[in-house]
Amino acid sequence: MIDLNADLGEGFGRWTLTDDEALLSVVSSANVACGFHAGDPVTMRRVCRLAAQRSVTVGAQVSYRDLAGFGRRAMDLPPEELAAEVAYQIGALRVFAEAAGTRVAYVKPHGALYNRTVHDAEQARAVVTGVRLAGEALPVLGLPGSQLLDAARRSGLRAVAEAFADRAYTPQGTLVSRREPGAVVHDPDEVVRRSVQLVVDGTVTAADGLTRVPVRAESLCLHGDTPGAAALARRVREALEEAGVTVGAFTA
Repeated sequence: MIDLNADLGEGFGRWTLTDDEALLSVVSSANVACGFHAGDPVTMRRVCRLAAQRSVTVGAQVSYRDLAGFGRRAMDLPPEELAAEVAYQIGALRVFAEAAGTRVAYVKPHGALYNRTVHDAEQARAVVTGVRLAGEALPVLGLPGSQLLDAARRSGLRAVAEAFADRAYTPQGTLVSRREPGAVVHDPDEVVRRSVQLVVDGTVTAADGLTRVPVRAESLCLHGDTPGAAALARRVREALEEAGVTVGAFTA
């Protein structure tokens, strides 16, 4: 069994990025932008309503406060400030989730914050403190072996490891930086093949083309901000099901 998650609600005002309705017909978990890197109250409300209608689990995708940079620029926040901003984002999404008849069921950092908490123990602890501050023992979704998941476990939160269908991996098991060429896999056939390999074999071939990296994950991330993302997500799900994999939310 595997969970399929995607980043949704990443528009702002009249500007849209993801095909939320189409992706919500494929994924089992929705990482909803909470207004700091993308998203706004109207978008958050709409995505929560659509997710509830389709029985898709809602998660808070928290970020550094960086709308202009889409949350992908490195920032240095004091731990107390970061914890408060994480709790703020979770609380904002919770209003719309509960109004739609569902709930915020997990938390996943976005972009620069996600990458920072792979190695930075202080920032990872601040994110976990923010989750605790929000008032519920929510699961935390992150990269296997990261400081974030370690901090979550130490705090008594469920740590959920995820893999990426369309991101290149280093031989050490981390994601290749988006600043480097080849960081994103664009060939749809290759994305589908890698997805099945990740879920069925628990491995992925690193960017060096030689190293098979073990990746044990409960959730597979399908990025929603790439061209044709919804159609590709559908292909991935169909290939997984043909391989005997059941798709379902990890919070179920």
